[in-house]
Amino acid sequence: MKKLLRRILVTTRDENFMHVIENIEVLVSKALSIFMVIVILVAITDLGIFIFKELFTAPYGTFNTTLYKIFGLFLNILIALEILENITAYLRKHVFQVELVIVTSLIAVARKIILLDFDKVGGLDIIGLGIAILSLSISYLIIRISNSKDAS
Repeated sequence: MKKLLRRILVTTRDENFMHVIENIEVLVSKALSIFMVIVILVAITDLGIFIFKELFTAPYGTFNTTLYKIFGLFLNILIALEILENITAYLRKHVFQVELVIVTSLIAVARKIILLDFDKVGGLDIIGLGIAILSLSISYLIIRISNSKDAS
């Protein structure tokens, strides 16, 4: 009887501790969501200011050179939106969605490649980015196939 009572008390303490941890996780996730929204709003403002300056102050014919910078700013916002989606998905289900993480990583690597200055980058770096894209793409394919089988 004494052992059973002790086991119940330990279990209750463990459950209380886990409840506190879960509450902390939710609070941290909510704080991250708020900060990410702020980051996204600042990034959109920065993008708007940059585009406005380039449209009205850049000499004619030089807009093409800044187009890659604009793409980079757009992709930064998309990456931030994906990270926000990761956080909100965690808040909804309390599970990290690996598919979202891989998509976010693919966008980040694509951004890196789009902005890459091939004159300043060595062949080994390009090979590394290629391997990263291939690995992420295969991972994404595996997860999509497994998710479609689970849904069936």
